[in-house]
Amino acid sequence: MGSDTTRFIIFIVFSSLLSSIAAGSGSYDPKALDPLFRYYANRTLANHHRTGTSRRVSLPSKFSGMEVYVNRLRSGSLWGRGVDSKYVKIPPSVTTLPYVKRLAIVYDNLGNWSTKYYQLPGYSLVSPVIGFEVYNYTDVTTLMDANLTMIVTGEPISIRFPYLETKERNVTKLKCVGFRHNGSVEFKNMTHRDVCVTEKAGHFCVVIPTPTSSTPEKKGRVWNWWVIGFAIGAVGVAVAVSVAVAVVKWWGERKIKHMEKESDSSVALDTFWVRGDHKMPSASMIRTQPALEHDYVP
Repeated sequence: MGSDTTRFIIFIVFSSLLSSIAAGSGSYDPKALDPLFRYYANRTLANHHRTGTSRRVSLPSKFSGMEVYVNRLRSGSLWGRGVDSKYVKIPPSVTTLPYVKRLAIVYDNLGNWSTKYYQLPGYSLVSPVIGFEVYNYTDVTTLMDANLTMIVTGEPISIRFPYLETKERNVTKLKCVGFRHNGSVEFKNMTHRDVCVTEKAGHFCVVIPTPTSSTPEKKGRVWNWWVIGFAIGAVGVAVAVSVAVAVVKWWGERKIKHMEKESDSSVALDTFWVRGDHKMPSASMIRTQPALEHDYVP
């Protein structure tokens, strides 16, 4: 057994041990997944020697829910025909840096483990995390470190998601997220509801902003309702005041007309001055003449 293979096995065992310790403490390190998948992908390639065929990688039962596939091919085939796997489509005109004669691509779908290994503050994952890595397979014995950079000169690489856990139909609110090896995160807009595009290897998922009660959008809606309510209240008060003024005016005019009507039907009286500066009513004539009860006058 060569020294490189020995160091690789020791590295895998150590990484698996760290992964087990992390899982037991409730913490999951995504960096421990790549060497784990590479180890079991090597075991799969050792039993299947056919080039250009995607193979399902068997994982321990404790990783139930994850899917891993491996596909080995020549660089010339990748450049000329590309490769179309279950979740990742690499178009033609793609090569690697540095150039290698043979390479292997390991694809993974973390499934229900996605939110355990990847979290993004302020966002909710609405798709499983899907990733792929490109390895040097020139010596046809073991996958070397993932130090191959993909050079895309044509169409971008497509990441296809089997489902999205959201009813959101507005594609502009859905964001593609790429998790890089150095810990950085890259956001991109989605052009299709279930497809993200990239030019680099890594892990990818679809997210939406996590709704909170203090978001500016919700505050804006509450403020709009306050403005509308205030406007409706002001209009209501104005209408009520206008109706009240009209009723008072109508009642006053009605009372005045009634008084004028009574005044027209009554007998007008003359007036005379008393002490120079006061007037009093005075009858101008006697309507009934006095009469004696007896005609006899002594």
